[in-house]
Amino acid sequence: MSAARGDAAARGPAAAAPATAPAATAPTTADAAATADIAAAAAATAERAESRKPVILAVDDDPQVLRAVRRDLRSAYGDRYRVLGASSAADALKILDSLDERGHDPALFLVDQRMPDVTGVEFLLEAVSRFPDARRVLLTAYAETDAAITAINRVRLDYYLLKPWDPPHERLFPVLDDLLSDWLATYRPAYDGIIVAGHLVSPGTHAVRDFFTRNGQPFRFLNVERDPEALTVIAAARADAALPLVRFPDGAVLSAPSDTELARRLGLATTASRPHYECVIVGAGPAGLAAGVYAASEGLSTLMLDSRAPGGQAGTSSLIENYLGFPSGLSGGDLTRRATIQASRFGAEILHPVEVVSLTRDDPAKVLTLADGTEISAETVLLATGVSYNRLQAPGADRFEGAGLYYGAATTESSACISQHVFIVGGANSAGQAAVHFAKYAARVTVLVRAASLEASMSRYLVDEIGRTPNIEVRVRTTVVALDGGEHLERITLHDGDTGADTEVPARFMFTFIGARPHTDWLNGVVERDEHGFVLTGSDLIANGGELPAEWSLERAPYPLETSVPGVFAAGDVRARSVKRVASGVGEGAMAVSLIHRYRSMG
Repeated sequence: MSAARGDAAARGPAAAAPATAPAATAPTTADAAATADIAAAAAATAERAESRKPVILAVDDDPQVLRAVRRDLRSAYGDRYRVLGASSAADALKILDSLDERGHDPALFLVDQRMPDVTGVEFLLEAVSRFPDARRVLLTAYAETDAAITAINRVRLDYYLLKPWDPPHERLFPVLDDLLSDWLATYRPAYDGIIVAGHLVSPGTHAVRDFFTRNGQPFRFLNVERDPEALTVIAAARADAALPLVRFPDGAVLSAPSDTELARRLGLATTASRPHYECVIVGAGPAGLAAGVYAASEGLSTLMLDSRAPGGQAGTSSLIENYLGFPSGLSGGDLTRRATIQASRFGAEILHPVEVVSLTRDDPAKVLTLADGTEISAETVLLATGVSYNRLQAPGADRFEGAGLYYGAATTESSACISQHVFIVGGANSAGQAAVHFAKYAARVTVLVRAASLEASMSRYLVDEIGRTPNIEVRVRTTVVALDGGEHLERITLHDGDTGADTEVPARFMFTFIGARPHTDWLNGVVERDEHGFVLTGSDLIANGGELPAEWSLERAPYPLETSVPGVFAAGDVRARSVKRVASGVGEGAMAVSLIHRYRSMG
């Protein structure tokens, strides 16, 4: 007996098939039409879903290479991206025209360098002028690596691959995975997510937008002076609600929210999971993040606290080009995102926005008190609170902070600066990076430098890049002496150090990078600092006569990076005499963990 017949027999006569099956009903014309309509609708839905995918565009004039690269790309990314190919630069530009018309975003260009009419670099120059956020990869032969290095400077090439790239899972996909992950982190497609409605230039709106940007939270901004949709957000708020308004996907609206309110609404962790940790790190910039990665990966119970968001001052950098291992550079946001994920993966807790207001000794433990009164004890503490830019000392500066005057890169305001005249104040690397960044959006960028030249304090590569960028001008021996305007910045007065003349010029956006001050006021009377507030460590604590600080309680001398309180260390920009570079901050953060281990084992 077959299995099917046995099953029917086991169920008894009532379950058996009838002796004569009813005749099948022939499909009608209406049924066939309905089936065709369903199939057409399904096909149309699938086509719409496919068309909404971000695009990966491969360009190569060799048909065999183009087929191979499209095959490999579709096998790895076809479920998430639409893979398109072009056999010439001209065809590729037509595809870009079509994408632009439809409002679609290319995620990545994979382009052959050696094409007969237009080289890969020449194509990328045109492509990135239309889609500046797309990642760029050049396919080259071994002998063409010079062209690839040139492309790094000319078109901000992200990577170059030597042909052949077999096996793709080793030589192609890891590279593209990394680049596409970076692109997705900043990609802002149309979505029904968080909406911020407010004035384009206002301190409150800037604070909210900056909070979301620093925390990697996508949002859409509506200018209440120009976007009709902003009226629907305003209508959903209380009658007495103040701008900016933040609407969440569930319909809830917050009025002029604080960082704490936004953090609570986003579900950010602001409460420690335990009362005591082996290592507490105050500050989550490059030094703090590096220490968090190493401490947690080596088994220490690790807590990281930051008053704003991970990344610190470096996290706002538009592009860090001299960090080892990234020849095309990476943004501060990318570095922060990678490091935060890495530290969390190893088990470090990261709380933000959480403000630490005091540090006290309860030997051998240290007690940190938070702004809400919570106390957390630690066996060891690392101070990595970094620095912030000095305030501009000019009439009107306080009035226009966040309303046209910004301290640091404030990349949140990039879109607001489109076609504007942007002023950058400062002559160090951070100012140069900001000038190059805003030149992509602004019609004109003017760098104001108090010194006689940029070379005095800026890296050569940035000086050269500023010189190559046509819409950047540099005014040396120039300072800002006044700011003026109505509700937002409208004019600044510039003083020429050579002629002594003062000139008033129109200005809507100004970003300043003029020296730095450490975040150490809360440590007054606890650890020794220099006259500028930077934390003293190691040999810097020993006086000329070889005497240790009065509060030092051990017979041994302080370890390098150790403060005047045993078991409390400092790393990065907050430390006196530190090298103010991202790489040195990362190195000091890693070094501090090694010294923490020594302290725990030897005292």
